[in-house]
Amino acid sequence: METLTAVGNEVFQVKDFNLWYGEHHALKDINFSIRQNEITAIIGPSGCGKSTFIKTLNLMCKMVPSVKLSGAIMYDQQNIVTDKVDLVELRKKIGMVFQKGNPFPQSIYDNVAYGPRIHGMKKKAVLDEIVEQTLKDVALWDEVHDRLSAPALGLSGGQQQRLCIARALATKPDVLLMDEPTSALDPISTLKIEELVLQLKKDYTIVMVTHNMQQAARVSDQTAFFLMGELIEVDHTLTIFSTPSDKRTEDYISGRFG
Repeated sequence: METLTAVGNEVFQVKDFNLWYGEHHALKDINFSIRQNEITAIIGPSGCGKSTFIKTLNLMCKMVPSVKLSGAIMYDQQNIVTDKVDLVELRKKIGMVFQKGNPFPQSIYDNVAYGPRIHGMKKKAVLDEIVEQTLKDVALWDEVHDRLSAPALGLSGGQQQRLCIARALATKPDVLLMDEPTSALDPISTLKIEELVLQLKKDYTIVMVTHNMQQAARVSDQTAFFLMGELIEVDHTLTIFSTPSDKRTEDYISGRFG
């Protein structure tokens, strides 16, 4: 397995990490680092452990009763695998955006204000400011500012996904996890999300699962290739797509399988 030499600040250090669902060994001896203000793409065929891995970074995997973890994921000077972690605080710092936009059945305003309210913010003036700034950050303000009280479910698919990104950003996280955020979108909406992600990396560390090789090549700084629960190779994206060191990576990228 190829491991990437660390450059700059590491937000996550994953060391000898393993995950089991009951008897199924889903992730096997994963080792690599995720760096600050970079986009890390996670690629690999269906069932290879991509989504499972990304859900370990904010411990969403612990919602599965049979899950068992070993090794270390160092974040904020803590091993979140074994140390006692405040899950609410962890998920405030590590936001998550899913494959399909999943707005709450509330207004556009209330979707964005949800996180800050959960964390105790009650002042309307402050909430107004958070909602406006966050919607501007995801390039949605101009499209919805005159209908903030309208149901979020009335937005288009691409707008719903940007709203869900805004909802994740409203609590000012350090990290944004994105599990195939454009797979349900049309090409124009996909392009908007990609442009947004490239802008957001100035302020956030982003980890993105994608099935789209071209997307990984377009937006990411480093790419990790998973296969059957193993991390086969991780390197700078240009290197992965031009001169991968493992033939399995080359076969996957060139479309020979997956």
